[in-house]
Amino acid sequence: MNLIVRIPDEVTERLAAEGGDLERKALEALVLEEFRAGRLTKAELRRALGFEVLDELDGFLKAHGVFEKYTLEELDRDREALERSEALVARFRAFRTGKTLGSLDPAALIREGRR
Repeated sequence: MNLIVRIPDEVTERLAAEGGDLERKALEALVLEEFRAGRLTKAELRRALGFEVLDELDGFLKAHGVFEKYTLEELDRDREALERSEALVARFRAFRTGKTLGSLDPAALIREGRR
């Protein structure tokens, strides 16, 4: 769909003098405001702006001061997941270096797994 926006000549001249593509600026302003108002999803915003990857959209939103809501519960959940993954990595590294794991050595763990 094509949309025609009528802007007074003196405003257009001033905006054009500042550089940039006025059509793109108008598109970005429109879809960004609709996203902020909750009338566009992130996927719709990405498509409207022609971004191929989500990182491009995230950069655009950050540049325009739009940040996703992140609750304390989400922070706690992410922190717990990180702690669990760090513990698993530590256990794997101990296994690879031949250190004991809970009083079992790696050879014993392997034998136990084959039973």
